[in-house]
Amino acid sequence: MTNSVYPSFGLLLVDDEASFLRSLSIALERSGGITNIQRCQDSRKVMTILARENIGLVTLDLTMPHLSGEKLLAQIVEEHPDVGVIVISGLNQVETAVNCIKLGAFDYFVKTDEPDRLIAGVRRAIRLQELRRENQELRKRFLYDTLEQPEAFAHIVTGDKGMRSVFQYLESVAVSRQPILICGESGTGKELIARAAHTLSGRSGPLVCVNVAGLDDNMFADTLFGHERGAFTGANQERAGMIERAAGGTLFLDEIGDLSMASQVKLLRLLQEGEYYPLGSDRPKRIQARVLVATHQDLAKKQASGEFRKDLYYRLRTHLVRIPPLRQRKQDIPLLLEHFLAEAADELGKSKPTIPRELPVLLSNYSFPGNVRELRAMVYDAMSVHRARMLSMEVFKRAIDAHLDEGEVVAEERAVFVPDEPLPSLHDVTDLLVQEAMRRAEGNQSIAARLLGVSQPALSKRLKRLQD
Repeated sequence: MTNSVYPSFGLLLVDDEASFLRSLSIALERSGGITNIQRCQDSRKVMTILARENIGLVTLDLTMPHLSGEKLLAQIVEEHPDVGVIVISGLNQVETAVNCIKLGAFDYFVKTDEPDRLIAGVRRAIRLQELRRENQELRKRFLYDTLEQPEAFAHIVTGDKGMRSVFQYLESVAVSRQPILICGESGTGKELIARAAHTLSGRSGPLVCVNVAGLDDNMFADTLFGHERGAFTGANQERAGMIERAAGGTLFLDEIGDLSMASQVKLLRLLQEGEYYPLGSDRPKRIQARVLVATHQDLAKKQASGEFRKDLYYRLRTHLVRIPPLRQRKQDIPLLLEHFLAEAADELGKSKPTIPRELPVLLSNYSFPGNVRELRAMVYDAMSVHRARMLSMEVFKRAIDAHLDEGEVVAEERAVFVPDEPLPSLHDVTDLLVQEAMRRAEGNQSIAARLLGVSQPALSKRLKRLQD
């Protein structure tokens, strides 16, 4: 896909009036940003075109010589059920409109309708077709558990099934122009996912990243839209905004949950209209970039409490990606540990050390509130003081203890006991705790003692009593 063509599938305009076809295609391109357009004046050729070309949507006149629009509509619905049809008639007839919808048309418009209404209807139908195709593609990928472009994810170290599902979803929505909302805790790698989405899109333009946290409304508008010379005090020359710099590519807005209400309105208008005004200009520019956004905040809660616009929230979450935290993909810890050790050793000019067998076990029992970023920081800190052949565990132990001491890891409230059953005795609970700690520590008494918050000799005594 090239960045100048939208949508990824063709839009076929069918009408026997050449002047109407020409004016409609110009209006769709100028006001709707729709460029993947084909025109047909002879209704007899439509089925041949549909069999030969990648057409996803047809606009159809009803009153045409040779083959009427209604007959053609019935043929398209029967032979090409995945192709959407919009009827555009010269007559405003309610009965005909209802019959066309019953036959399977997406919508019905009259040629005398306002052009903006027709263009909005076509854009709406394109979005529906995109979603339909994306759903079909996603079902296929999950069914066969495939990745068509694994190289796009080569920079993301993982063996987790949840992450693989994220990759499959990104591939299925790659060519869509609709926004992607990337959610995940801090440190999970939201920018890496944005880079993968940009690569998959096949766009020739750049990926432009903007962290919008801390930008007031004026700074947000100036950063994104740019300004004309003299737009405000100090604007001595024209400056292109990030939207223009991302033309033909992808605009990635990080920390979107921090946007002020005024900035949210500007972003919503940009996504709805596909247009923006540089500060100080009265001439609109069309956005030529796809928009990706990310947040570590719960936008559903924010919109429910009135802190985030509901209309913007639902516009952004057309495509929603949730990145699982590291504590939910613990099998990735050994992979990431090896990766970061090799990376740090290369950067620091040291030999890659041997990893103690107990280290992955220790790390798998830590909740990593800072996620992958926190693990990377631990590894780099350990490598910076590393001297021996075997990597020391002390740096990791100190980092974990520091977080526990600061109370940053808060256990979620959950039912530990079954409400309708009798409580176990204190003796039984203690034995069960010890057994569970040893299971999680894979038999390592030192790690199990840390998990239980007791000394190793105390744990050893308890284990001996269990064996007696």
